[in-house]
Amino acid sequence: MSLLWLLLMICAFSGDSGGGGGPGGFIQMAVAEHVRDLEVSEGVPIGHQIGFIGEFVHDDSGDSGPPYLIVPVPGSAVDTDLAIDHTTGEIRTKVALDRENRSSYSLVAIPLSGENVRVVVRVLDENDNAPTFPTPIMSIEFPENTPRDVKRTLNPARDADLGRYNTQRYSIVSGNVNNAFRLSSHRERDGVLYLDLQINGFLDRETTPAYSLVVEALDGGSPPLRGQMTVNITIQDVNDNQPIFNQSRYFATVPENATLGTTVLQVYATDQDAGENGQVEYAINRRQSDKEQMFRIDPSTGLISVNKPLDFETRELHELVVVAKDRGMQPLETTAFVSIRVTDVNDNQPIINVIFLSDDATPKISESAQPGEFVARISVNDPDSRTEYSNVNVTLSGGEGHFGLTTRDNIIYLVIVSLPLDREIKPNYTLSVIATDTGNPPLHAAKDIFLTVTDINDNAPEFEKDVYHANVMEVADPGTSVIQVTAIDRDEGNNSAIVYSLLDTPDTHSHWFQIDSHSGLITTRAHIDCETDPVPQLIVMAQDNGRPPLSSTGTVLVTIHDVNDNEPIFDQSFYNVSVAENESKGRCILKGNIWAD
Repeated sequence: MSLLWLLLMICAFSGDSGGGGGPGGFIQMAVAEHVRDLEVSEGVPIGHQIGFIGEFVHDDSGDSGPPYLIVPVPGSAVDTDLAIDHTTGEIRTKVALDRENRSSYSLVAIPLSGENVRVVVRVLDENDNAPTFPTPIMSIEFPENTPRDVKRTLNPARDADLGRYNTQRYSIVSGNVNNAFRLSSHRERDGVLYLDLQINGFLDRETTPAYSLVVEALDGGSPPLRGQMTVNITIQDVNDNQPIFNQSRYFATVPENATLGTTVLQVYATDQDAGENGQVEYAINRRQSDKEQMFRIDPSTGLISVNKPLDFETRELHELVVVAKDRGMQPLETTAFVSIRVTDVNDNQPIINVIFLSDDATPKISESAQPGEFVARISVNDPDSRTEYSNVNVTLSGGEGHFGLTTRDNIIYLVIVSLPLDREIKPNYTLSVIATDTGNPPLHAAKDIFLTVTDINDNAPEFEKDVYHANVMEVADPGTSVIQVTAIDRDEGNNSAIVYSLLDTPDTHSHWFQIDSHSGLITTRAHIDCETDPVPQLIVMAQDNGRPPLSSTGTVLVTIHDVNDNEPIFDQSFYNVSVAENESKGRCILKGNIWAD
């Protein structure tokens, strides 16, 4: 088509060839031209009319009007993106235009005569691009002592649109706890609105160690398009907190015969800072206390232990000044006072003897035991005392109130039942007998009793259901499985062993069925008949092996499904009837019954 059009153009100008290179020549005409500017918004529908090549061209321009020979400027994508009617000069869109990909199109329209028309189609911007951050997440750090107004540069959002449709402002939409930060921005020559994050208050890592800000960029559209970025801010620690002891003064006692290395007590201090700024070391201030170094302290754990032999008669009380210091570049420290009292030696603990009063002298008690019944006999002696039965205080703990301790002479103690027992609720108890002598300081001895509650047959078997429903065909052979019932017994041993049986109920045809005494599986014993009893009712009994045995019953309703196993039967084998000779047609002369099971 382009070749044909070129031939037509050559023919059109051939009439002026005699004039040589005169004004009518093709070469001279191709040099003269005027410009036609057109505009179209990006995103208009395909086929949208942009305008006409010759529209509003003045008559003195020398343009003869359409048809035109269209010559696109190389690389301007006119052929692919625009539809140009050379016969009318109309220009329409062939594809959806995108200013961000191509902002203008250029072509030259050559008429049959007159000046050429240089057409420039400019694509106008629309707000079709949201501001976009280069990364969805950005991480920065601030030391917690950073002054107010200090800023960090954040990645700016970029918007492919122009002018007011470009990025116009930023805001923090969430995560700005206590309004700790604010944003500032400035636009540079490249048109990008650059972004800074500034400190707006005071940062404290111990209060808020990190922030996660959601920063939003908005353009100037109506409504504006938005883009978001998450800024994760880590607050770096500085050594601004001194260690703090959990007590300002500590008290402890230690016997005078304590061996070297015996732990006396542990001091404990915490530092809210992080890393080495929060690591605490302990020391004893030897200039102010314990110059004889009778005690030492573990610098990491704060454990104070005996460093030299102690003597109650020489010195009864030791006062220590303990220092807790962190490991910061400029360490901070605090002090606490420790009072250690050396006690005279009472170096023998009471001895506890327990005799269980069960039939085999083992630690057990029946769940049927009544309040006041004896469980064990306890006697205590103290090697430090000259008497056989020393005056030792005995206490009993544990048992959840089901057991108590009684004595008449503070010499022999009896463990008794205080509350009713139930093995099925709690089968074992741990009791602790504590004996305290009258020494100074008193010594303690403890002995644990692991008591077992033995079972009695106080729980009957319980079926999973009160009523079971089963289905079986009328033609089922003897031995066909019907249903399996299950009962449980909360007792143990023989008291929980269950035997199943069917109660003999002839009126409900229980003889048709049988049950496995161990598994509870019910099967047919004989042929069953739906016509005789369509829903036999069975009574199952579950009985344990206790002495005496306990039992319970459950009901099984068996639905027998009928099959066609009976032929129809007349109610009598011979019928005799008389009829008058003038009886009208259709009159009933005999009515009999036919039975079908």
